[in-house]
Amino acid sequence: MSIKVTNLTKIYGSQRAVDNISFEIKKGEIVGFLGPNGAGKSTTMKILTGYLPQSEGVAEVCGINSLDNPIKVKQKIGYLPEQNPLYFEMYVKEYLSFIADLHKLKNKKEKVAKMIKAVGLTKEQNKKIGALSKGYKQRVGLAQAMIHNPEVLILDEPTSGLDPNQLVDIRNLIREFGKEKTVMLSTHIMQEVEAICDRIIIIKNGKIVANETTENIQYNVSELDFISVEFDKSISISKLNHLSGVSEVKEMKTNTYLIAYTSKEDMRLVISKFAQSNDLLVLEMHKEKEKLEDIFKKLTS
Repeated sequence: MSIKVTNLTKIYGSQRAVDNISFEIKKGEIVGFLGPNGAGKSTTMKILTGYLPQSEGVAEVCGINSLDNPIKVKQKIGYLPEQNPLYFEMYVKEYLSFIADLHKLKNKKEKVAKMIKAVGLTKEQNKKIGALSKGYKQRVGLAQAMIHNPEVLILDEPTSGLDPNQLVDIRNLIREFGKEKTVMLSTHIMQEVEAICDRIIIIKNGKIVANETTENIQYNVSELDFISVEFDKSISISKLNHLSGVSEVKEMKTNTYLIAYTSKEDMRLVISKFAQSNDLLVLEMHKEKEKLEDIFKKLTS
């Protein structure tokens, strides 16, 4: 197991920032660690990386206790904290060479050049870090986290401030890394979670409120089922609302409706009969999953 957390607690005075949480992350998994601000995400990550001691419980990385052996844990981990740890007066290439020296890497020049290319910093490598845009600074932060080829990558808001093109590049980079390694990342961008994460852990007020695969959480957590239907012409939403078991209807676009329902009856048959009796043709109909954003709000509000 790459990451194992058992009954982990962190107390600041009278506040339990992390409250008796347990979870595991296997090698090759990309796991989204989600929660509102102040939920305990960054605190948990700092404990895992050996930067902060816990009050109770055990945090292990690659079988190593982060409290007993923080240096060994740091050797196994690549860490990008929320506040990117950069020296703005250093040049990109110089900074990554410095990080390589800290890790005592052999073939330093080769590894620095490879990482610069991997994160798309070739044109920026001879610039001062302070002169870079936020997106490129994030790339430098990712490069320092990955340069020593760690077994586990822990990323706190890794794509914050990136433009859409940079988002795609960094997501691809994380996805490639996750094929052979383990990635744990926190983010508030739900599209990012859906795009790259295998599993989601949601934390609220220091407690875990969900731990599901990205696919299952949209079915298991939701109390409603959803179906979208496109008719050949418009129909009153109030008529659809009167169908058996329907909880809510939204018009998604012209003549296309999203229907939330609780009925155990096959809603496809219900809608087909409704269409027939209202002189409508069903052009398209398929089941939908509840949006991850809505599930997140439901679990953390």
